[in-house]
Amino acid sequence: MNVLWRTLFVMLRAKARRRRRGTRPLTDVYRIRLRVLPTDIDLLRHLNNGRYLSLFDLGRWDMLEQAGLTDVFRARGWYPVVSSETITFRRSLDLWQRFDLETRWIGRDDRALYMEHRAVVDGEVFARAIVRARLLGPGGPVPHDDLFAAVHVPEGLPEVDEWIHTWADAAALPSTRRPAPSIWD
Repeated sequence: MNVLWRTLFVMLRAKARRRRRGTRPLTDVYRIRLRVLPTDIDLLRHLNNGRYLSLFDLGRWDMLEQAGLTDVFRARGWYPVVSSETITFRRSLDLWQRFDLETRWIGRDDRALYMEHRAVVDGEVFARAIVRARLLGPGGPVPHDDLFAAVHVPEGLPEVDEWIHTWADAAALPSTRRPAPSIWD
């Protein structure tokens, strides 16, 4: 429930910023300030590893709202879904510690869009996540050209680095149209 309230707060604040400052470019780095709350920690009194990804969702909502994408998505019945993500931890975030959550688009491939999230304290990266997402609509996957035309970014996003393709391929599960039995070797 805690993350739900934080999500609503982040979205309302981002909407207010967009009204005041206008729509931000899709290629900007988006930043929000967060604090590690008691509901975010584990028994070691630092941010639980699973909570990072939930908090990184807040960065995506902030970015989508400030870039004007939530209005475009709502009007067309589109919605983003995460298909895979990976996170690397460098240092712990402790109870009550403030940190900046930085979010940016890093590129695309023929099927997905990629974002990077960073938890940053005093300019130092504490954790980084790479997220692969797809945009779906009433008719299935939304072509990138339709998305970029709708948000007035004719050049789109650059292709992602080769290591990201390698990671995405290695982490992929079979399509939902194929079986994926749980068999342990």
